[in-house]
Amino acid sequence: MTLRIAVLPGDGIGPEIVSQALRVLDRIAQRYQVHFEYREALVGGSAYDATGHPLPPQTLEICHRSDAVLFGAVGGPKWDTLPPSLRPEAGALLPLRKALGLYANLRPALLFPALAGASPLRAEVLGEGLDILVVRELTGGIYFGQPKERRDDGRTAVDTCIYTEPEVERIAHVAFRAAKARHKKVASVDKANVLETSRLWREVVSRVAQDYPDVELQHVLVDNAAMQLIRNPRQFDVILTENMFGDILSDEAAMLTGSLGMLPSASLGEGTFGLYEPVHGSAPDIAGQGVANPLATILSAAMMLRYSFGMGEAAQRIEQAVDAALREGYRTADIWQEGCRKVGTIEMTDAVLRYL
Repeated sequence: MTLRIAVLPGDGIGPEIVSQALRVLDRIAQRYQVHFEYREALVGGSAYDATGHPLPPQTLEICHRSDAVLFGAVGGPKWDTLPPSLRPEAGALLPLRKALGLYANLRPALLFPALAGASPLRAEVLGEGLDILVVRELTGGIYFGQPKERRDDGRTAVDTCIYTEPEVERIAHVAFRAAKARHKKVASVDKANVLETSRLWREVVSRVAQDYPDVELQHVLVDNAAMQLIRNPRQFDVILTENMFGDILSDEAAMLTGSLGMLPSASLGEGTFGLYEPVHGSAPDIAGQGVANPLATILSAAMMLRYSFGMGEAAQRIEQAVDAALREGYRTADIWQEGCRKVGTIEMTDAVLRYL
């Protein structure tokens, strides 16, 4: 069986961490007798430097002809002065998600037991087995609404937030289906006391909830949700929210696990196609030094195996190997603690491969 993967390393530490995830996938290919066909393409600032655009047509074509996309990271100070439509984040990642129809972003915030001491929260607040899934709507809201412009000679700025019933309905079903396979709790986050889009969001989510009578639904205002994630994160199972709120809350939830360097994500649409990427950014300050944490990208590859390729057992083995490496004390600089063994990007992957 041949599975085609579009590989988009991007900028900064992207190429370093993606190459390590490919090492893990190669090991899986050997063990499970599958063939991964990698098709590498330019994206982000590196694509702009080479072609004049952060998302070249060739890259989009390769993605369309693949079964899944493994994405690194894009952006950096070098490209911050470009027009908004050409900056790596706005000009590549957002249009890529839109063009591929990837409307559902799954961001698990899972605290590995060995990293409990790396979390900024006290152990008695975290408790045992912190495991939160943020389900973020990915192609609507204020990031995509029009008009988006500057007026009055640049002295006035306008961003438009728009949601339709079908957009809210489809992401709500994703969250409720995920909750059915977990602890059967959905916390839908909005700002319904102020925003009209949030009032629509709450109405539609409440209606969808009737199709899942065994799943408990709670509506939470976004400011309260941000506070509760710090005060009592264990109360949450699946957090469902719109694009911008999900962008912010998923990063907050990620820090509960000790580092953004630990958090994978999956962006899904209809069918099995998906884009998989670490939650963290391109970290240009450490690029090329061999110290970046590859685990979020390796865990993103595990999500690819589970959601796009139906290889749940292989995905679980990768996750168990990561857990074993952490239990044995292997740490990159972002999660290092006294008494642990500090290693670089390649050495951390070596440890995962040994346990795999």
